Amino acid sequence: MSETRRLRVYGIVQGVGFRPTVARHAMEAGIAGTVCNKGPYVEVYAQGSPEQLDRFEMLLRTEPPRRAAILKLDVRFAPNAPAFADFSIIESEKTAGEIFISPDIAICEDCQRELFDPTDRRYLHPFINCTCCGPRLTILDALPYDRERTSMAEFPMCPTCAREYHDPASRRYDAQPVCCNECGPEVYLLDRSERGRDAITEARTIVSRGGIVAVKGIGGFHLCCDATNPGAVRLLRERKRRMAKPFAVMAADLEVARRECHVDELAERILTGHQKPILLLPRRQDGRVCEEVAPHNPKLGIMLPYAPLQLLLFSYDDDVRMPDLLVMTSANDSGAPICRDDDDARRELAPLADAVLSHNRLIRVRADDTVMDLFEGKPYMVRRSRGWAPLPFVLQESLGSRVLAVGGELKNSFCVGVGDLLYPSPYVGDLADVRTVDALRETIDRFQALLETTPDVIACDLHPRYNSTVVAGMLAEELGVPLVAVQHHYAHVVACMVESDLPRDEKVIGVSFDGTGYGEDGTVWGGEIMLADTFGFERLEHIAPFAQAGGDLAAREGWRVAVGMLGDKAPELAERLDLCTAAEARVVLSMIARRVNTVTSTSAGRLFDAVSAVLGIRRVSTFEGEAATQLQFAAERGRAKAGVGFSMPSGTATQTDELFSWIVERRLSGDDVDSLAYAFHVGLADYVEGACLRAREQTGVNVAVLTGGCYQNLLLLELSLERLRAQGFEVHTHSLVPPNDGGVALGQALVAAARPNKK
Repeated sequence: MSETRRLRVYGIVQGVGFRPTVARHAMEAGIAGTVCNKGPYVEVYAQGSPEQLDRFEMLLRTEPPRRAAILKLDVRFAPNAPAFADFSIIESEKTAGEIFISPDIAICEDCQRELFDPTDRRYLHPFINCTCCGPRLTILDALPYDRERTSMAEFPMCPTCAREYHDPASRRYDAQPVCCNECGPEVYLLDRSERGRDAITEARTIVSRGGIVAVKGIGGFHLCCDATNPGAVRLLRERKRRMAKPFAVMAADLEVARRECHVDELAERILTGHQKPILLLPRRQDGRVCEEVAPHNPKLGIMLPYAPLQLLLFSYDDDVRMPDLLVMTSANDSGAPICRDDDDARRELAPLADAVLSHNRLIRVRADDTVMDLFEGKPYMVRRSRGWAPLPFVLQESLGSRVLAVGGELKNSFCVGVGDLLYPSPYVGDLADVRTVDALRETIDRFQALLETTPDVIACDLHPRYNSTVVAGMLAEELGVPLVAVQHHYAHVVACMVESDLPRDEKVIGVSFDGTGYGEDGTVWGGEIMLADTFGFERLEHIAPFAQAGGDLAAREGWRVAVGMLGDKAPELAERLDLCTAAEARVVLSMIARRVNTVTSTSAGRLFDAVSAVLGIRRVSTFEGEAATQLQFAAERGRAKAGVGFSMPSGTATQTDELFSWIVERRLSGDDVDSLAYAFHVGLADYVEGACLRAREQTGVNVAVLTGGCYQNLLLLELSLERLRAQGFEVHTHSLVPPNDGGVALGQALVAAARPNKK
């Protein structure tokens, strides 16, 4: 007896070969029917005996495409369906509802094997892909995901590719970006005559001789040079005006990555997985990556090739001898978004690169490389972008409003909320540069178009002068919707609650430590202990406040903060600590006394900078977070020296100003710098423990979350967790959402949805 069932499959089912897989399962189970991409879901009509249909459902649930993620499968009987003669893929239709967009997927093993097979028709094809790999989000114009709605639409398939595309037995059945050397995009050297093979060989030649090449990838351009050549890396630093910030390194294969870094089982899975992020791993002392790539840094940011063209840079059928390690850093002018097209490259990359290896497949959405660390056997996100964005977070209940959260000023990403889904965007960048602001506006418009939504409410940071706040205000005015300003550190706490899937009304003790955030009292916050749920927060306590003189300079020049914290003795002590001259110290104290360009601050980030300066590690940062990260590295060395080696004062668990004074005293006494750096981390974790105990006694709440940019520091995270768990707290931390400002939009979105009528 035959019956018909209608199945609707929700999740990552766009651009992962879902319909071809359904068709193959249907043929195996012996059923007739249709499969159609509806946009928010894939709809299947399956007709056959109950036994055949049960087998088909089982295959669908247990053997989906490798890159798919089924979040929900809705099955209903369809008694009024017509009789089907066979099973077919029918034309996509647009339907309103939840939308899941596949991120870009790294080249798969099968395509990589074909790429280097001289007998294969796609031998050395820079754009080889199949249903299991290739670009998705970055080429997408609109949903449903079909070729005519991607930037591959301008490349008609040749007859052979078309046959593969329509053949259910082919690995490229219904693969939208499918192409070959005859019908696909073409690589070329920008504004030069070399194209195709000649362009790739010339790019390889330039790199092998110590030059710099800009290379167009899936989501933007990279600047590429030999990571084993100190002269080449120094040249790149000079041209990019990036004198110390680490560069990412691409290794030719896993064995090369193992030669350079300590790679455990988890790291191997992530390095070789289908996202292929930049992974921060401990570097080996006998590796070949030159010190100039990541100066004074015990870790390397390393990744494997994820695009065919990157593989061809390492290996090609020419006579060029290439290094097996390449610097692959985002190609952009300082402060600007990653370049994505030839106009960007001409304008911004010409002074930086000796040549630009580009291609004519358009990038619709920028997607920088994802960066992650590892903590307690899980990924620990630093920058969430290619491979993860825009995978949504599923809430326990509907938002109730459509939300756009514009995010923060640094490490900006935004978030779109619809129904019970929150979609974080790829990393956008720092918004001090107007070009990044323009990129933010453009990417917001494209995301809202793809997700077929406009907001009922817009969320922004509380800081009135952030460019992100200005953009949010302009959008709210244009659309005539409310604007909700969300306190920065509170948004961090809620972001961690979202990732931890905590109920909206659950009270937590939020420990939110970062560099700078505008406080509700007009001061600078950043070392906050708060009682919070998604409907509001109460500031319970904070680290000891201090005067922060110098405005934006204070964020780069930790010695200024240190002088302010030294107080009246600063002129004498500053010279002994080699912070500055006595005259410079008196200027800072005068500014503080007269409140000139001075604010009251509880910023944990600036406290890190001040301690780094006092210990002689970094007086001035050349990039955001440099002083703090170098302090962390010193502390890790200090721990390896068997700990502090001397007792700390009992009051350090209560007051961070006492901790700072003690560090100064011990530094003047000549104690070991690395051990003092570790002592500072221990003392700050002691403060967190004490503050959470006081909060629990006051509120009865036993759940804590650790968030904010300071918790990118894995040593502080470990020490804080260790103490809170020992005290019986249930502690939540981040994993796939950055604890830094790249995650703040997620919290903004949920807060704004809870109070959309506030102006």
